[in-house]
Amino acid sequence: MSKPLQFYTQEKEFFEKELAEINATLLRSSIFRLVLVCAILFGTYYFFNETHLLIPILVVGIIGFIFLVSKHSDVALKRDKLKSLLAINTTEIAILNGDRSALDSGVEFQDQLHAFSYDIDLFGNGSFFQYVNRTTIASGKKLLAGMLTSNHIEAIPKKQKALQELSNKPKWRQNFSATASLVQVETSATQITQWLKQHKNFVPSLMKYLPYVFTAISLLLFVFNYLGMLPLSVTTIWFFVGLGVTGIYVKRINQLYQNANKAKDTFKQYYQLLGLIESETFTSEVLQKKQQEIKTEHKKASEIFLEFSKTLDAFDQRNNMMVGVFTNAFALRDLQLCYKIEQWISTYHNQIENWFEVLAFFDAENSLANYTFNHPTYVFPVISEINGTIQATQLGHPLLSEAKRIDNDFTIDKQQFFIITGANMAGKSTFLRTVSLSIVMSNVGLPVCAKSFQYTPIKLITSMRTSDSLTDDESYFFSELKRLKFIVDEIDPTGKGERYFIILDEILKGTNSTDKAIGSRKFVERLVRSHATGIIATHDLSLCEISESLPEVKNYYFDAEIINNELHFDYTFKQGVCKNMNASFLLQKMDIV
Repeated sequence: MSKPLQFYTQEKEFFEKELAEINATLLRSSIFRLVLVCAILFGTYYFFNETHLLIPILVVGIIGFIFLVSKHSDVALKRDKLKSLLAINTTEIAILNGDRSALDSGVEFQDQLHAFSYDIDLFGNGSFFQYVNRTTIASGKKLLAGMLTSNHIEAIPKKQKALQELSNKPKWRQNFSATASLVQVETSATQITQWLKQHKNFVPSLMKYLPYVFTAISLLLFVFNYLGMLPLSVTTIWFFVGLGVTGIYVKRINQLYQNANKAKDTFKQYYQLLGLIESETFTSEVLQKKQQEIKTEHKKASEIFLEFSKTLDAFDQRNNMMVGVFTNAFALRDLQLCYKIEQWISTYHNQIENWFEVLAFFDAENSLANYTFNHPTYVFPVISEINGTIQATQLGHPLLSEAKRIDNDFTIDKQQFFIITGANMAGKSTFLRTVSLSIVMSNVGLPVCAKSFQYTPIKLITSMRTSDSLTDDESYFFSELKRLKFIVDEIDPTGKGERYFIILDEILKGTNSTDKAIGSRKFVERLVRSHATGIIATHDLSLCEISESLPEVKNYYFDAEIINNELHFDYTFKQGVCKNMNASFLLQKMDIV
């Protein structure tokens, strides 16, 4: 913990110092501009009748003012980036100190029907996603949620190496996030991709040259008008000819402008991010492959995006009425830019989606790498193909502080099924979520909260939090049955298909105790016959008797003790069947009965 905290503290102090210096520079720049404006006004007033001096003063003054404004804008951009970098490190310090209030919860990704995410609080306030998420673009956030819920168990060592490498590049990751935050994007990459694929060209090919010819003729007319060789009426007619040519396509130009304007900020943001990816050196196979996907034979993807971004910025100038009217009348400016935009779309529309996906990948991967960096004591799971599905020592829940967390050793072999009993609040549900999260984290390539962790990659299915549905007129019990049916359908009864780790918490709660005991026993027996591996937590001690007839079933428990009329928990995972229950004691202790 000290290493990341020390890093963030040093970075915060550095950026605070840099920000103070750059604010002083901006103040001086503002003063210089004010002095220059005053000098221009004074020179204009004092030399108003001396044209030979007034014109140089105005020209030099205006050029100097434009130069200062440009420099001021550049410094302001640096200031904004420093503010973002300062905010990033301030946030990380707060998170390491236990304050996660500034983080996005990802509540929109909650899905009660998902195989495990809803049961283990993967999304929402206080969730694992909230703890991990540092994404800065919408597509990256969506991809991160997809990574955590995918249940993919392929190429885990490659994922681990990519995260190990990226976690050791904290400054690059922060630069990526800060750069992304400088431009607020409202239109998603998906919407832009759809527009690019669906757009149909309307500008004729002659517009590649006609605007230049039109501009040349316009300039000649201006010269002839100035020399008195041509009446102004000819230029006026030419003015309306230009507007007429543009007017033929104005409806489609406006539609293209609307779409282009929505995409403008995205390309302005993304070309900078592509540049950061292109300029960095990566050694892991996953990161190198992604970096290779944004390379083309002739140009860098960042240069291609920058080119398009500048074209879209130029197109946006049509909003200025004076500029728009005169440039279209005398230079067919809209048609010229529409032609460029359409040619760009025709050339690159098939590659854009993949480039967007690479950016989303690095944005999501940065979040996972940041989590890896923040937890240097966590261990990367060792992949094993032996019978042991999970062999963990000092396994703990990653969202609990080290001071409060009780870690447990946990070993379960392939096709074993554990029945866990225990008193209320003794730690059963927390333990189930600990095991669940360790599997999810391992499959994504993250290090887990343990001293050692060895496992055979396995998919996860849970049934821990079923609710009724008033909208679908569905009872709680029927919802639970549907969940159990989903689990049974996913499991290959031969044990040769996809491997799943099943985690259940007090199933069949929606029926009477006798029916529940019989149904629970039959369901566990069905899972064992299907060669499933997993855990079920229950208050029904009779369920533990299955272990007498099925050697695959083992009994474990979490205990509670009443000492000096107070309830004590040790939250320790123990072998055997729980003997102490606490419901009656708690009812009396709280004066309920």
